[in-house]
This record gives sequence, structure tokens and C-alpha cells, in this order.
Amino acid sequence: MPRSVNAVARRARRKKIMKQAKGFFGRRKNVWTVAKNAVEKAMQYAYRDRRNKKRTFRALWIVRINAGARLHGLSYSQFMGKLKANNIELNRKVLADLAMNHPEAFKAIVERVK
Repeated sequence: MPRSVNAVARRARRKKIMKQAKGFFGRRKNVWTVAKNAVEKAMQYAYRDRRNKKRTFRALWIVRINAGARLHGLSYSQFMGKLKANNIELNRKVLADLAMNHPEAFKAIVERVK
């Protein structure tokens, strides 16, 4: 009796991977073994960078707050310390947005904590 193989399921699996490899360059997009490895590696990068994105944005917000605070004669650490002492609970994302896009509002916060 001939061996039974599930070609439908195998094709579906391969099709799914090849669809994910769409847009890759060279053999990475159309050769099964190369595409499978490329997609696997891309998934690892995606998983890792979903976590790294949070660190990167926090660092960016801190840089922006520091720049805004230094325009008014405070360092980042002094500014954040005074915010805590005055019970002003604005997170770094909001403070960075104010420092970049609404400098007059940021200045009002700095004046309030000084």
C-alpha cells in the first residue's frame, strides 16, 4: 500500500511562510528553505524589538524633557525631583510632548515647580 501524505496541510504551511516572506529580497522571497529561515529570523527580531521599542521611546522622552528643562535652567534630574516633590503626576511621554510641541505649557510647569 502506498504511503499516505497530507499534501494539503503541507502546502498550506508552506504557503503561510511564503506569504510572510513576501517583499524580501532575492531568494529569501521564493526559495522555501531560505524563506523559512528568513521568516523565522524576522519573527525573532520582531519579538525582541517589540520590547526594545519601549526602552527606546523612554530614552527619547528623557532626552526631550532634559532639553526642555535646560532651556529654563534645570537639569532633567532636578526637574523630575521637583515634579515629585510638588506631587505633579505627569508621565514622561506627556512631558516630552509638551516640551516639543507646547513649549509655553511646559514653561508653565517649570515655573510651577521652581
